[in-house]
Amino acid sequence: MQKQFTIPLSPRGLSSIAPPPPWHYSGDFLLVEFWADPAAAAAVLPKGLSIDPASPGHATALFIDWQFTAQDDELLDPARYQYREFFILIDALYDGKPVSYCPYIFVDNDSAMMRGLIQGFPKRYGQVYQTRSFAARSPAAAPVAAGTRFAATASASGQRLARAEVKLEQAVADVSKLGIAGRPVVNLRYFPRLAAGEHQTPAVNELVMSIMDNAQIADVWSGEGKLSFPLAEGEEISDLQPVRVGAGFRGSMAYSVTDLKTLVDNTK
Repeated sequence: MQKQFTIPLSPRGLSSIAPPPPWHYSGDFLLVEFWADPAAAAAVLPKGLSIDPASPGHATALFIDWQFTAQDDELLDPARYQYREFFILIDALYDGKPVSYCPYIFVDNDSAMMRGLIQGFPKRYGQVYQTRSFAARSPAAAPVAAGTRFAATASASGQRLARAEVKLEQAVADVSKLGIAGRPVVNLRYFPRLAAGEHQTPAVNELVMSIMDNAQIADVWSGEGKLSFPLAEGEEISDLQPVRVGAGFRGSMAYSVTDLKTLVDNTK
C-alpha cells in the first residue's frame, strides 16, 4: 500500500497526485544564459533576496525533458511520470551568499506541478518541447556533436512564451561553470487563505532552499545560444527580455529530493 502524501487522500494512496519522497529525476536539458534589465530582475525577487551585484540581471533559461521515479518504479508509468518543463533562474543573494531564484516555471504534468508547488516552485501548466537526440543515424537524429542545432519552446494558454536555440561547438570538461551548478535554488512557498478578512495573511509563507542530493551533470556541450521571450497577453516573462544572450548548453542531469531547508518562516 502506498503512503498517503498529497491530495486526494484516497484509502490506498494510489490516487494521490504525487507519491511521497524520495523523488528521483533524470533529464536532458537545453540551457541558455542571458542578462535581463537589472531592475526587471530585481522586481521578481521576494523579500529576503536581493540582486547579486557581481552579476546584476544575469539569469538562465532552462528547458528539460524529465523522467521521474519515487520508490515504486514510477518510471514504468511514463504517461503519468514523464514530463517537460521550462523555467527561469535569476542570480540573487541571500544573507550575502550567491543563490538563484525561480520567478516563472511551466510544466505539462499534474504530478510534477504538485511536487514543484510543495517545494516552492511557482509552477503553472504549459506546453514545452525540445529537440531530442537519438543514436540511430538520420537527418532527424540530432547527434550530440559539433555543429548540431537544438531548439526548445514553451507556451501557455495558446501563447508562445519562450524560444531557445543552441548550436553545439565543443564538449564542456568543467561543468562547474554552468550557472545551475554553483548556486542553490531558493524558492517562496506561498499559499493564501480564502476566509474573508484573511486574504493578506497566507496559510504558508516561507522562504526555502532546495536540497538536491546526488546531483550530477553529464555529457554537456556548449555553443552559441539564442533566446527570446515574445510579448504575450496576460504574462510578464517578457519583462525579463534578454538585453544580452550568452552561451548555450545541452546536456543531461540527475538528482534526488528528500528534504527542504526553511530559511525564513513568515507565515505568522
